[in-house]
Amino acid sequence: MGTPPRSTVRYAASTLLAALALTGTLTGCSPSAPPPTAAQESPATSPSSPAQICTSLVSYWAKETLLGTKWSGLDWEQKGLSNDQYKIHEDAVAAGRAEERTGGRDKALELIDRFVAQRCAEQNGATWSSENWRPPT
Repeated sequence: MGTPPRSTVRYAASTLLAALALTGTLTGCSPSAPPPTAAQESPATSPSSPAQICTSLVSYWAKETLLGTKWSGLDWEQKGLSNDQYKIHEDAVAAGRAEERTGGRDKALELIDRFVAQRCAEQNGATWSSENWRPPT
């Protein structure tokens, strides 16, 4: 008597795994487990405002540029910035570099956060200028 063909063994193994998964044995779930209640589900977060998204995005990239990280050399489009967001980015980096010379790196990073938050709020996210990119003036 020999060993069964490989295809028979594979079929038997996959059938066994499927049966275990259906009964919950493989996943550790019991078929009698109660369904999750509303309290166990994570609450849906409200969408961020355009100004908050702008602040997060521009501030991140401005700090990366100031720090000279590996990805800081990406262009405006690769960073996902609009024309106006790119202008805010460039202004924030310039302000951050000036602050870094006088107050140090930590102060420069704090300044970037404040600067970007103010400009993004003033321009309501600065998202309307993504067509026909042009360098900031």
